[in-house]
Amino acid sequence: MSLKTRFLGLAACLIIVASLASWLAYRELSESIIERWGQQVAEIQVRYDSARLLQSLEREIGLARQMASSSALINWAANPDNAALESEAIRQMESFRTNFRDNTYFVALLNNRHYYYNNAENDFAGSQFRYVLDEDKPDDAWFFQLVEEGRDFHLNVNPDPELGVTKLWIDVLMRNEAGEVVGMVGTGLSLDAFLQDIVDIGQEGITTLFVDYNGAIQLYRDRNYIDFASIIKPEGQKNTVDLLFDDPQDKQQILGMLQLLKKRSDQAGQVESGFVTVDGKEHLAGVAFLPAIGWFEITLLDLNTLVPSSYLWPLVGVFLGTLLFTLVLFHLIIQSRILKPIMGLEHAVEKVREGSFELPRLDKPDNEIGWLADHFEKMAHNLGHSTRELEEKVAQRTEELNRLARIDPLTGLKNRRGLDEVLDEEIQRARRQETGFGVIWLDIDHFKHINDNLGHQAGDQILCRVALWLKAGVRPYDYPGRWGGDEFVVLLSPCDPGTLSRIARRIRESVEQESHKTGTTVTVSVGGYHAKPGDSSDTILHYADRALYQAKGEGRNRVCITTSEDPEINPA
Repeated sequence: MSLKTRFLGLAACLIIVASLASWLAYRELSESIIERWGQQVAEIQVRYDSARLLQSLEREIGLARQMASSSALINWAANPDNAALESEAIRQMESFRTNFRDNTYFVALLNNRHYYYNNAENDFAGSQFRYVLDEDKPDDAWFFQLVEEGRDFHLNVNPDPELGVTKLWIDVLMRNEAGEVVGMVGTGLSLDAFLQDIVDIGQEGITTLFVDYNGAIQLYRDRNYIDFASIIKPEGQKNTVDLLFDDPQDKQQILGMLQLLKKRSDQAGQVESGFVTVDGKEHLAGVAFLPAIGWFEITLLDLNTLVPSSYLWPLVGVFLGTLLFTLVLFHLIIQSRILKPIMGLEHAVEKVREGSFELPRLDKPDNEIGWLADHFEKMAHNLGHSTRELEEKVAQRTEELNRLARIDPLTGLKNRRGLDEVLDEEIQRARRQETGFGVIWLDIDHFKHINDNLGHQAGDQILCRVALWLKAGVRPYDYPGRWGGDEFVVLLSPCDPGTLSRIARRIRESVEQESHKTGTTVTVSVGGYHAKPGDSSDTILHYADRALYQAKGEGRNRVCITTSEDPEINPA
């Protein structure tokens, strides 16, 4: 079959395949366009919702701060039994009430624990004192918690059983001139009205919610999910934002966005977005941090509701038309420009495929296929050069990996594999030269206790320090290594029994003295064995290990050495 016939058949097949591919491409393209559009809309919606919330709260927060700095209230808080001061303070409180959005205020005094409140209907005129805060009552714990934390400003959604209201409370600490907390003031916003105005705005496909710094839900259209009285709840009992998602990956993704924005809290206007599944539907989640109030704003967009994929059907026609035109043009170029030189290029490709980079002379007409042949020739030359370099690098890397496979990554000492190899070499050398060598086996006393009380990170630091002290306590030509866990092994060669004993004692003393300087005293138990020609690795390690356990059995922080074939282990 001629090339022309083959190319015509190929063009026909491409048209058929392209028809199928166009549908797949349309789906990918439409999803990509919708996704990009959705991300932009999510950022805009997040900023819009955040602005609406802040616009509603900033004035109220400012008034609350102004109320907290009122000299009349501060003086009264210091002398709550003074009737004249109380009268002036109540007058001030009522003047602020008329300025707050919900015409509501509260004042709580730290001195006598009295709680004052009045609402928009002025129901408590003349009897603003409502009740006494009790530190032992769970319903009053919010006040004492905020005072103890010293947080000048706080937002929370909380029901007040004494008053029979549930509001979004703005809490501001009241301090005297010395900076001491003397009370708390603030206002409450109607939760239902606030949800209707800010959260449940009736936009189909858009869901808005607000969570606090720890992820607890504060404002959401479904009140069952709101985490009331978040400040007094321990972690693990709060209604956090991950409750809205069924997929564990979605939970982690949302919580990860919150953590990322916390780290970028100094960068205003940052928005993170990602796809999550809510109620079986895919949504695009946009998250922003509001440093002014310490909350996060989360917007969930149902893109299938906002932008149905059918809106992009006209793109299919444009895509297919362009594809057909391109295929016809491609067929004409093949016929007129590339049939002749392609065989020579094919032969060169076969040679490269077989691993030969010595190419025959290529036909290079002054057209695209000629340029391609020239590029291929240069590429083959570069590929041959790169292949040789790659082989050299692979050899170097293999050698480096072999070295790293014998190093403990935490301490930088030899690991068990590296020690096994050195031990085998020493055994062979001892047989050839009829000389002995020393083996020290030590572990850190009460290391599990250290991990349990100070944490594994501190335990790792102690392992690294012991490794450094161990290297400092042996000779440059000895082989210290980490056998595993908190156990270390040192091979001493050349070595006689006296040298073995001296170095073992020096190691024990060095670890105890140097660790004492760090503030965390660490001791080690040390066992040693002087190996003789003909000893196997199992025999050597058995006696060294037995000496170690003898040292531990005698009370730890000591050295025991064995030197004979069937030794009596003696303290050094």
